[in-house]
Amino acid sequence: MAGPSERDKVATEVTDPKEAIATLRERLAEARRFLDLETKEKELAELRERAASPDLWNDPDEARQVSQKLSRYEQIFETVGDLAQKIDDAEVLLELAAEADDPESRQEAIDQLGEASRVLDRLELESLYFGEYDEQDAILSVHAGAGGVDAHDWAEMLARMYQRYLTDKGFQVTVEEVTPGEEAGIKSVTMTVRGDHAYGTLESERGVHRLVRISPFDANARRHTSFAGVDVVPDLGEAAEVEIDEDDLRIDTYRSQGAGGQHVNKSDTAVRITHLPTGIVVQCQNERSQLQNKNRAMQMLKAKLAELARQEHQAQIDSIRGEQGEAAWGRQVRSYVLQPYQLVKDLRTDYEVGNVQGVLDGDLDGFVEAYLRWRRAQHEATGDSN
Repeated sequence: MAGPSERDKVATEVTDPKEAIATLRERLAEARRFLDLETKEKELAELRERAASPDLWNDPDEARQVSQKLSRYEQIFETVGDLAQKIDDAEVLLELAAEADDPESRQEAIDQLGEASRVLDRLELESLYFGEYDEQDAILSVHAGAGGVDAHDWAEMLARMYQRYLTDKGFQVTVEEVTPGEEAGIKSVTMTVRGDHAYGTLESERGVHRLVRISPFDANARRHTSFAGVDVVPDLGEAAEVEIDEDDLRIDTYRSQGAGGQHVNKSDTAVRITHLPTGIVVQCQNERSQLQNKNRAMQMLKAKLAELARQEHQAQIDSIRGEQGEAAWGRQVRSYVLQPYQLVKDLRTDYEVGNVQGVLDGDLDGFVEAYLRWRRAQHEATGDSN
């Protein structure tokens, strides 16, 4: 399947400038609509006011989010204005070139249209982030599923894949907890991901990931299938409006394990919280004290409960409409096959790549963009925001 970024693009080699201008204007209008510039313009004024507040840096996390969002919004408006001007200028230049029979001016206009198309490619990607929580930080969890030690190894491979991808994209990744497997790999890992569109970027990964390969743990070198579940929720921090009854919680402490534990084998600083009514379990071992770990674990629990409530609400809407919504957990979303052939395929978008090792080394851009375009198509078809 061709890469998603090739869809409806003006070719770099423009053969019909007038048609290219019409196509570019159509694409720009669609990007404006999905970027919701009218709403962003109001938010921009508020962001500038907050950024000028002398007490903004009393909360470093809020300051970082405000600064990043302000910079991104200003860049969006500047890019939209520059694109519209560039297309208009190319149109005028073409008209003048035709009147004067000037091939050099015509080529200059064509070059401008090609550049406008490339800039619009990037703007269109920005317009794909329209979900309610797309701009939030994210909590990413990987859990080994069926497949025994192979599944533990597979979970560790996925965690490595995400860490490489996120680091290369400039995200800040904090490993909150990791539970090693008995023989190899990991049972689970939870990371907090901070940066522009962290949740929107990672939403594509939620679901069950399947690996087919010759097992390195099988003395007979047989082919095995392993599963791992990936969960992604927006990190709402203190803004998560979820009430939790203390009687619904079981809180356990244990000694930190692996990288990130500040008191390994010294004290029971790590915290595990189980929400009894839902069975949701969160763990944190990255902070320096038991209290800090507990507070961070409570934030993660609130984020997961808020996402669960949103999904249940969406399920009710889908039931009323008679539609089958995409399950967030327990449904296979991507298949990674190493034997008997090499292929990674997303089962929602049909986007596929033959370079499996490249994907496992963190090359996820194609899958993320394909999902965002698929999600927007779903949005247009149903009117949903996610």
